[in-house]
Amino acid sequence: MKVLQYIDSFRSGGKERQLLELLKGLSGFEGIECELIIMSENIHYSYFSDQNIKSHFLLRKSKKDLGIFYFLYRLCKEIKPDILHSWESMCSVYAMPVTKLLGIKFVNGFIRNAPQNISVHDKTWLRTKITFPFSDAIVANSIAGLNAYRVPARKAYFVHNGFDMSRITNLPDPKEVRDRLGVEMNKIVGMVGTFSDYKDYHTFIEAAQKILSKRNDVLFVMVGDGDNMQACKEKILPRFDSKIKFLGKKDKVEEIVNLFSVGVLCSSVHGEGISNSIMEYMALKKPVVATNCNGNRELVIDGETGYLVTQGNAKELATRITQLLDDTDLALRFGKAGHMRIVDEFSLEKMTLQYASLYREILEN
Repeated sequence: MKVLQYIDSFRSGGKERQLLELLKGLSGFEGIECELIIMSENIHYSYFSDQNIKSHFLLRKSKKDLGIFYFLYRLCKEIKPDILHSWESMCSVYAMPVTKLLGIKFVNGFIRNAPQNISVHDKTWLRTKITFPFSDAIVANSIAGLNAYRVPARKAYFVHNGFDMSRITNLPDPKEVRDRLGVEMNKIVGMVGTFSDYKDYHTFIEAAQKILSKRNDVLFVMVGDGDNMQACKEKILPRFDSKIKFLGKKDKVEEIVNLFSVGVLCSSVHGEGISNSIMEYMALKKPVVATNCNGNRELVIDGETGYLVTQGNAKELATRITQLLDDTDLALRFGKAGHMRIVDEFSLEKMTLQYASLYREILEN
């Protein structure tokens, strides 16, 4: 079987990493051959070239380039895939008529979040209405995502993100990483994510400053970049400048997460699917404090692998972080439990098997 994976770009992001992980997992899978279509040459992952997969660049002249319909049709007619798996909402719009015209099975896989409410004015809502009726399968990375977008049960599948444990083997000595980053504190609380409307860095910073007003033995770090970074920097009080660091975008984020005492993810009302950042924290045995929203509840077990806190509640967030900083035994217990949860329930092997099974089921049907 030939599966054509279709994505907008390989900028730093959750779905981009998961597609790369899936390609890695499927590379040794007998009977499944993958090719890739990318609509941008914007590639942030240094190990993209290691995938050794046949790639096609279908570059857009604008956000809604109508010419893509024609060029995608020609490309699919040449490649002759059995299945086209789309990872973006606009990719799904382009794929819908092409797959129907050429008799290609269509896996609509752009649901990667789980918003609390979706407005009818939201472009994503419109694209679900356009593409869902013509999809052979609609796959999300969380049950919450399927529910949020009201996916018809007969087409609904969920495949949780998978984590490749080889990413955290042979990490450099933490002291070396500390020296490189200029980090001296032993207790580090970190958050990894883009500075976008989907992440609530404002609450993280507010909680950090609440904690730092009472103690000076903690360093707070943020890993990522984005349009909202400058606004976040302006929230830092001058007296806390040295204790709150913006590290920017990093390729080898695992090396930095390995320094954390506590891993945090504050989410906005847009909601999470299955967070790659939280998976990284848990794989590296870090206790988690995350926003109590949709997909996070499928990943973090409150009181067992970490804590779930109310969205936007900096006081509650600060209390839970402080509890884990002060209780080393509790933090270690949460970290070990989180690691085992990733190994048992969110492995790369499990994700690969589920996608392979999904592809076969669609072809058989």
